[in-house]
This record gives sequence, structure tokens and C-alpha cells, in this order.
Amino acid sequence: MKNIVVLGAGVAGISAAYHLKKAGVESVIYEQDDGYGGLCRSFQVDGFTFDTFAHISFDPNTEEYLENTTDHYTHAPEALNFDSDRWLRHPVQNNLVGLPVDERIKLIQGFIERETDGEAANYARWLESVYGIGFAHTYPFRYTRKYWTVEPEQLETKWVKGRMYEPSLEEVLRGAMTKDTPAVHYSKKARYPKQGGFQAFLTSMVKECNIVYQKQICGINCAEKKVVFRDGTDVLYDYLISTLPINEVCGFMADVPEEVMKSAERLDYTTGVMVSLGFNRPKVSPALWYYIYDEDILPARIYSPDWKSPHNVPEGCSAIQAEIYYSKYKPLTKSMDEIMEEVIEQLLRLKLFDRNDIIVKDVRMKKYANIMFTPGIYHARDIIHSFLNTKGIFCAGRFGEWDYLWTGQSLLSGKKAAENVINRFQ
Repeated sequence: MKNIVVLGAGVAGISAAYHLKKAGVESVIYEQDDGYGGLCRSFQVDGFTFDTFAHISFDPNTEEYLENTTDHYTHAPEALNFDSDRWLRHPVQNNLVGLPVDERIKLIQGFIERETDGEAANYARWLESVYGIGFAHTYPFRYTRKYWTVEPEQLETKWVKGRMYEPSLEEVLRGAMTKDTPAVHYSKKARYPKQGGFQAFLTSMVKECNIVYQKQICGINCAEKKVVFRDGTDVLYDYLISTLPINEVCGFMADVPEEVMKSAERLDYTTGVMVSLGFNRPKVSPALWYYIYDEDILPARIYSPDWKSPHNVPEGCSAIQAEIYYSKYKPLTKSMDEIMEEVIEQLLRLKLFDRNDIIVKDVRMKKYANIMFTPGIYHARDIIHSFLNTKGIFCAGRFGEWDYLWTGQSLLSGKKAAENVINRFQ
């Protein structure tokens, strides 16, 4: 019997172990936290259920693992945008009708006059070529600084396709004249569990997994095929699937080539802070989720747990969770409590709630929220993956593949890693 070790009990690690089990192969997942889910984990605070950042399920390729196994609600993926005391339908480029006439004319003129020839040198030029200079600088440039923590010139563009809607002139004109515009979100249906938060979607797979919790890794000895934990224990493996950030995996190993370690240092990522608030009255939020463009308001995005499921809040209550992002380019300089109080004060400007409506406050941070597509990412990533492949380490998930993977894509990434392992010893 082969010893197969999976590092990390996020969606990719759970998927890997689940698909191994379905193929008749046993494995053990080692997780540093006290519960499973990773970025898909849900948590409770005084009767309110929140998720670790915003999650919905919309990938038809993963319905058999998630939605088909769990009672859930189905929502239309409608979002809003807040900018300078105005609420606009999402995406803004298709819904300019809420703006003053002079602003609409300026943005439409910029769209018509945009230069679309050639391949964009960076994300900033891509935004200008797709939306026009006026719109690009008014909306996505500002959001980029909040969500990605850098100027758009600092990002490349391969990740954009399918994530940013590119309207036709007819769509821009129609959205500037009427509110009656079609939904163009990349997902047509947004699914969410009735009970237990987003993490509940993973329950059926977790039942097939053997997970050992509170096992923080401090070393990987590839010569002896051994993983060492901080509690002084270790485990031998024949095959190793890692969903951990590949830059950290390199740090756990000895005798890593200098080129690989320098590549690991070049990989950039954002750190996310979640401010979760519960209210003593219903329907504080105007939408399932919304984006905030004002740069003097810390959160980039807010989602509404009670819109996703009424069971996420006590009866007669509602909730929001605000997301704030940092990185080495925009360092975190305040305490968690300072951030929480600053966010509450700023969100009062949205006029959705009063301070005395708040009955639950929670703030927490995740070191790894998303990868950043700064220059050199692909070359650095390829060097690390090539090295880890020579050491027999199979990588999966957002931080294992080091790619902008949604939940469904991470699940399929774990499945692929399991298949690769099985193919090795068959």
C-alpha cells in the first residue's frame, strides 16, 4: 500500500483526497488549522455565520460534488457599485444611466475614441483599450489600487479574459439610456447552501477524507520522503500532494537551488482582512454584494450573508462582511481592531446602518488571499513547479498552482492532482 500525504484541507486538498478514495486509494490530509475549508471555511459569531471572503458556486463542472449534495438557494448574480454616494448597477460600463448626463457623454466619447490596436503592454493599457481612458481611470484603475494593492501598470493581462466584461458600443449606449439592461455577469446562477455557510458544500467530500488537524509543517525531506511538523512528529510518504503556497513549500526544503528560491521571492500575493458585522435589523444591504470605488473607504468589496441564506443570521437580523486587501506594495500598518473601527466609521457614509444597529463585530486576517499578476509571475512559477516536479511533489489549488482559481477550478485542480498520482503507480 502506498502512503499518500496531502498537505492542506482547503477545497483542492479535500478534492484530491476524495478522488483518491473514489479510486480505491487511501490518503491522509494534514491541516495546520483546527478545521477544514481553507479560504472556503465558514465561521460562526454569536449566531451569525460568515465565510472566509465572499463565495458563491457557479461552475457547472462541479455541481455533482457541491450543489447536488447539499440543499441550497439559487440567486441571480446581481451586484451593485458604490461611488461618491451613488449606487450603480454592476458592471458599471454597461449601466451608466445613473450618472449625470455630462459624465455619461464624457465616458461614452472616451469609449468610442479608445485605441484598440495591438497587444496591451500591461493591465492599465488593456483597461484603456477596452473601456476608454475616461472610464478606465474613473472606475477600474481605482478598484485595482484597492483590490490588487498596486497601480494597474504593475499587472500583466493574461488573467483578465472572462473576468472583465467587454461591452459593445450598443451595450454601452443602451446602458447609458435605460435601466433595462440584461445581466452580463460571468455566472448565470449563484448557488449557496441553506445551512452552515459556504463550507457546507464540502461536507459530502469531507466524509470520505481522513484529516489530521493542527499539524503545522516545518520541513519536507525529499530524500527520505518525509514531512516534519512543528509538534515534533513526522510522516513518511510515497507520494505528496501539496496545496500550500509554492513559495512556502520551497522554504520547507533543504538544498533548494538559488534560482528557485529567488523565483519564490518574486511571487507576489495579497493579504486579506475581513470585517464582519451583524445587525439587529433585517436587510441592511441593498444587494447580494457590492463594490466600493471610493479610495478613502478601505473595503474594496462587501457581501451580504443574509442575502445568501436567511439561516446565516438570527431571525430579524442581517449582516455584512467587508474585505480589505494589503500586500508588500501596500503594507498593513494598523492593528486588526483599528482597521475594524475605521471600516465601521467609513461604512456609515453608505447610510445603510447606524452604529447602534451593530450587535456583532469580528475581524480576522488571511495571509494569503489571492496571487498577484505582477511581471515575471509565469517564469518564476514555471521554475518552481519544474523543481517541485523533480522532487515528486504534486501541486494543486490556488496557491499550489499559483493561479487565480475560483472554487470550482480549485476543486478540479485537486481532482487532477489525484489522477496524476494514480497514474504514477498504476
